[in-house]
Amino acid sequence: AITTLLLTILISLCWASHAALGSRARVAARAVSHRRFLMAEAAAAASPTPDAAGEDTLVQFIILRRDLLKTMEWPVGSVVAQACHASLAVIWENRADASVAAYLSPENIASMHKVTKEVKGEPQLLTLAEKLRAEGVVHKLWVEQPENIPTAIALKPYPRSEVAPLLKKYQLFR
Repeated sequence: AITTLLLTILISLCWASHAALGSRARVAARAVSHRRFLMAEAAAAASPTPDAAGEDTLVQFIILRRDLLKTMEWPVGSVVAQACHASLAVIWENRADASVAAYLSPENIASMHKVTKEVKGEPQLLTLAEKLRAEGVVHKLWVEQPENIPTAIALKPYPRSEVAPLLKKYQLFR
C-alpha cells in the first residue's frame, strides 16, 4: 500500500516537474523514476543489515496475493485497501508492543519503512501464514468479509534482520 502510495507521489512529482516537456519525454521520465524507485526498494528489502547509524531498522512487511489483480481482476485500489487493512489491524492488535511503539513514535512516524511482497495466490498466502505462526512471527492474516477471502498478511514491525530472511524468497509486489 505504501509502495503504491509512494509510487503515485513520485510519479505526480515527476509529472509536475516535467509539465513543459512533450508527452514522450514525460513518459520516459516517469519510467526512469519508476525504475529508480523499484531498484531502491529492492535493495532495501534485500538488505537485512543494520543501517548507517548501526541500528537494525524497524520495518513492516506486507504480503499480497498477485492473483487478486491478475486472475480475479480486482481493481488496484481494492488490493491496496487489503494491504492497508492488514497493516492497521496488526498495528492495532499489537499497540502495546515496544517495537510498534518505536515504529509509531514521533521521531519515526515520518520515516516508517514498509516492504510489500507478493505470493501467487491463496494457497501460498496460507502456507506463509502457517510458516510465520510456526516461527513465532506476529502477523495478521487479513480475510476480506463477507466474501471470506484471505487477501494479505502484515507483520508487526520488526528489526529487518529478524524477519527478512523468512521472506527472502518472495518478490516485491509490483
